[in-house]
Amino acid sequence: MPRRARVQRRVAPPDAVYGNRTISKFINNIMRNGKKTVAERILYDAFRMVEERSGKNPADVFDQAMRNATPVLEVKPRRVGGSTYQVPMEIRGDRRRALAMRWLLQSARSRAGKSMAEKLAAEILDTANGVGNTIRKKEETHRMAEANRAFAHYRY
Repeated sequence: MPRRARVQRRVAPPDAVYGNRTISKFINNIMRNGKKTVAERILYDAFRMVEERSGKNPADVFDQAMRNATPVLEVKPRRVGGSTYQVPMEIRGDRRRALAMRWLLQSARSRAGKSMAEKLAAEILDTANGVGNTIRKKEETHRMAEANRAFAHYRY
């Protein structure tokens, strides 16, 4: 990281099928060991399953799932006078999306069962409907922030 100059944020190109930048970022999050075509196949297979099960446009269902999974607050440790407080803070937009994608993927990977595409499709549908591990993780984060609201004056 440069000391003086601001870091230029690179904009990810939209994905090939839906023309959506969020989907392209999500493909990059799925990717392991540089195997992007494998990640694309997993996501597009999952989208096909989402379309079969819900009968709606899978990109819209994914956007709804991302909106439902996106947190607003998180707690960050702040050291004041020898003790550490969990201080609730608002999250920047890009970090919100990154956390939502990370939680969605972790929940899908931890599901029992079949192929990754099926697990991902089930998790996207659950999150879009407001249930599942991803939503639980978001609510847990918000609960922690609410419980530590007394330390909000230590915000930096």
